[in-house]
Amino acid sequence: MKVLNKPLILSMLACLLLTLGGGMGWWLAMRNSQPLVDHAEATPPDSPRKVLYWYDPMMPQQHFDQPGKSPFMDMELIAKYADTPTDTGETTATELSIDPVVSASIGIRLATVSRLPLSRQIEVSGLLAFNERDVAVVQTRSGGFVERVWPLAAGDVVKAGQPLVEILAPEWAAAQQELLAVRGLADPVLLSAARERLRLLGMPDSLIRQLERTGTVQLRHTISAPIAGAIQALEVRNGMTLMSGQTLARINGLSSVWLDVAVPEAQVDAARIGNRAEVKLGGFPEQAIDARVSTILPALNESSRSIRVRIELKNPRLQLRPGQSAQVRLSSAGRETALTVPTEALIRTGKRTLVMLAGEHGRFSPLEVSVGHEIGDRTQIVGGLEEGQQVVSSGQFLIDSEASLNGIEARSLVSEHSHGTDGAP
Repeated sequence: MKVLNKPLILSMLACLLLTLGGGMGWWLAMRNSQPLVDHAEATPPDSPRKVLYWYDPMMPQQHFDQPGKSPFMDMELIAKYADTPTDTGETTATELSIDPVVSASIGIRLATVSRLPLSRQIEVSGLLAFNERDVAVVQTRSGGFVERVWPLAAGDVVKAGQPLVEILAPEWAAAQQELLAVRGLADPVLLSAARERLRLLGMPDSLIRQLERTGTVQLRHTISAPIAGAIQALEVRNGMTLMSGQTLARINGLSSVWLDVAVPEAQVDAARIGNRAEVKLGGFPEQAIDARVSTILPALNESSRSIRVRIELKNPRLQLRPGQSAQVRLSSAGRETALTVPTEALIRTGKRTLVMLAGEHGRFSPLEVSVGHEIGDRTQIVGGLEEGQQVVSSGQFLIDSEASLNGIEARSLVSEHSHGTDGAP
């Protein structure tokens, strides 16, 4: 008998083991290639659970009517069931259940839907400007010549009675001689007419009295500032010839200033005459000035779609300077009330606004709401919620993401949701 050598036997055994290993790998691969979710088993014909739709967990917002492969990912669609809620806390297809311990660990906070007085607060900015109602124009009533101009220029601040210019008025000579002539006649009518003629020529009453007392003709007189304020224009120089009625200076008072702010037309209802305005100036940010809206200009700025609102501020210490910037908070309060939630509780998607409504047993459901104006750090709810309900004010975005992954859609805003949430008292 011929005996096989040992190397040949070892080679045959190695081939046999490789063949057996390949067959076993093929069998395991075929077994693992079955679908992740067997929908025939998951939804048996006699199952009491009703399938609402199928979805891809990577794209939960897209729903399908039949099971099968996802068109987005190479995976089987998952069934979404319409479960019936029970007293044990079982969730529905529009609710998400989170363990209270988990809720506390991720920092979920709740806020109650409450009713507040319907008021408006808006933040706007503006610039201080001169009070155009407090203006004095200095003119000469008779022709003459400028003999002296005090060292002043536009922008200087002057007090009332500050000398501006000294003028030689030859036209006064004849009128003064006439007054001196009729003074000796003791005729009150003629004397009054002579005085009035001097007033029309621009002679002050003090010089007229001095003329009657001394009998000396005065051809030079000094024109002074009639009010205190800032010189806006000084149009006179030494040696100038003046015509009757010529403007010498323009002075703007500083006892009060205007603050003009631009209010968007959508928020103009918060700016009404008499409404409170809290003003903070750029140079004094720590000081707040309490004021009131004095005027609402009728014209609309077409480029910015805003309306100018004017606030008049007292300026006794001349600290307020035209050109300063200011931040203004306009407030309006009404007798009506409105349902509100913290503004941070709102989830704005761009097309609609959602809140996470908190239920019993740690259940949460996304709900669409209709919002109104902001009231401080809260927002008015026009429809979708009722007083006393609770919404998530912190951590709502985590819950919203989890709800999306589970295919839970927000309940749409319907007419019955807005019952009792129209802002009526």
